[in-house]
Amino acid sequence: MRSWVMLYGVASYALFCAVFVYFIGFVGGLGVSKSLATQSTEYSPYALVVNIGLLLIWGVQHSVMARGWFKDMISSMVPHQVERSTYVLASSLVLAMLMICWQPMNGIVWQITNKAAITLVWSVFALGWVVALLSTFLTNHFDLFGLRQTWLFFVNKTYTQVKFKERLFYQWVRHPMMLGLLVVFWSLPTMTIGNIVFSIGMSAYIFIGIYYEEKDLARTLGRSYTDYQQRTARILPTIY
Repeated sequence: MRSWVMLYGVASYALFCAVFVYFIGFVGGLGVSKSLATQSTEYSPYALVVNIGLLLIWGVQHSVMARGWFKDMISSMVPHQVERSTYVLASSLVLAMLMICWQPMNGIVWQITNKAAITLVWSVFALGWVVALLSTFLTNHFDLFGLRQTWLFFVNKTYTQVKFKERLFYQWVRHPMMLGLLVVFWSLPTMTIGNIVFSIGMSAYIFIGIYYEEKDLARTLGRSYTDYQQRTARILPTIY
């Protein structure tokens, strides 16, 4: 049983890593056969409807499975040690489905041609990914993606909640990972219609998701987190 739980956690994490790497290329149009920058030959309302639907599926899955009542329901059906890994697995599969089913769209919103400006924008794009990924390690990367839970079960140790610490980015904003992703979505030298539909949809989800996540965090962490909310910006240092 313990070995199977550990294997499940590792497999879920491995799938996430593979999907995440492809996602970088999908957003930036880098090294993949199909991306947000892939153009269609003509305008298609069908493509817009499908893509909005895919974004809604992603948002609903990501939000519903993150709620406490859903976690309790999952834990009643499978060992609670794999609840987080199940969330990671489902999120990876839905994101993979979004990328596979995404419909090419026609049109370009902006296109930077100055070489220095292009280099600058790509640098900001890369910085966004660095901030997003590093932020997961500033809390506990392996707990966030379910490996810590399955490992502790494998070695027969009791799981303990990771204590929140205000490290690096978390001293300036409460959601640096989301800030990094927002930077990524909007830092492209060529912004196609497909890119902007995706960026608007994901940005809307991020702000809606933060609202509900903060409620859960305040309930879980109590006074320490509500005090942190009062003195730290949500996503933009000193601004918001």
